[in-house]
Amino acid sequence: TDNRPDFQRMIKDSYKNAFDTVLVWKLDRFSRDRYDSAYYKQILKKNGVKVISIKENISDGPEGIILESILEGFAEYYSAELSQKIQRGHHDNALKAKNNGGYTPLGYVVDPAEHALAIDPITAPLVREIYDRYDKGDRITDICESFRQRGIKTKRGTEFTMGTLNRVLTNRRYIGEYKYDDVVIPGLIRLGYAPEDAR
Repeated sequence: TDNRPDFQRMIKDSYKNAFDTVLVWKLDRFSRDRYDSAYYKQILKKNGVKVISIKENISDGPEGIILESILEGFAEYYSAELSQKIQRGHHDNALKAKNNGGYTPLGYVVDPAEHALAIDPITAPLVREIYDRYDKGDRITDICESFRQRGIKTKRGTEFTMGTLNRVLTNRRYIGEYKYDDVVIPGLIRLGYAPEDAR
């Protein structure tokens, strides 16, 4: 995508006439979006900068325009097809309740053999403590302060906050519910219970 800091810095630097050529391994390294490619190449062209592909021999004549358009079309097609395959793979994983990456909730680890969430014996007791104390009427601020005094940190190594504990108490993974997009599978590993159960 064009959301690359160094790519944008290159475009800005082209206005300073600091260089006259951009070398890319292949055109799909410049962009996999035909609109972005045309837009940024036009900016570079106005600034006297030419984009040259090392692996693709593209002439300066009319036939080069056609070849470049075809190569950019293939790059965008590949990107779209790859995205579809990844989404399909994630959906298939979800139907099997397998982990699709992202942040692993406190109290769980990803089982490398099953690619699914499993109870983390080290941090699971913290989750159970949070739920037990909340069930008994402890305030979230008191639980946070208790954890701070005991030096207990989150998985990211930060102190527990009200926001952190709220996310734990409202995360439906702790009642054994797996959700990914439109796939919802109940009855998996349960570490806690929903806050409404406590009430």
